[in-house]
Amino acid sequence: MWAKLREDVQTVFIKDPAARSWWEVLTCYPGLQAIWWHRIAHALWRRRFRWLARYISHLNRHFTGIEIHPGAQIGRRFFIDHGMGIVIGETAEVGDDVLMYKGAVLGGTSLSKGKRHPTIGNNVVIGTNAVILGPITVGDSARIGSGAVVVKPVPADSTAVGVPARVVRGPHIEPEPSVALQHGQLPDPIAETCRALGARISELEDQVRSLKQEMQVISHEGVQPLRMVEEER
Repeated sequence: MWAKLREDVQTVFIKDPAARSWWEVLTCYPGLQAIWWHRIAHALWRRRFRWLARYISHLNRHFTGIEIHPGAQIGRRFFIDHGMGIVIGETAEVGDDVLMYKGAVLGGTSLSKGKRHPTIGNNVVIGTNAVILGPITVGDSARIGSGAVVVKPVPADSTAVGVPARVVRGPHIEPEPSVALQHGQLPDPIAETCRALGARISELEDQVRSLKQEMQVISHEGVQPLRMVEEER
């Protein structure tokens, strides 16, 4: 137990350069506190103390601004950075070494009692205000861009951005080693589409300009002999 607590604290130091001391981490990191509260609630949930588990989860949300249903399964070294507004549903499953930013949601799309929330693989990064909905799977080492709305599975080692989210980088598109999420370097599918359209328009304009020049040359060469014939007459 103590080893796991130390591991949680050490994870904060690894994933947040702003962390300066153990005391600061213990007292000023609601993401860490939310995980610890959840572990208590989850243990009670598994022992079928359902109301008490839900009440502890409610207190967790009140004090940290992070709502994690006690039935959710959370892996090791899970780090929530600036966690206000995060929601994790009952049947959600989160793997090891996952990094989640403010406002992210692992939500459901069904009223059924079964599996209705996402399954998140290991080493996944979920950006600010990203929403992942339904019983879909996000593969290991995937990256979910800020503000993305994910409603379809995301392959391992891929990046998903946009509304609805599209996979714009991954092993089948642009092979590269998995890296931590760099919000300022994520591809923008709308901007890329606009750039592609602009390039195509420029290409078509060049073709039209070239055709006009050819038509002028043909017209000039065709009219000049007629003028010479008329002058000779």
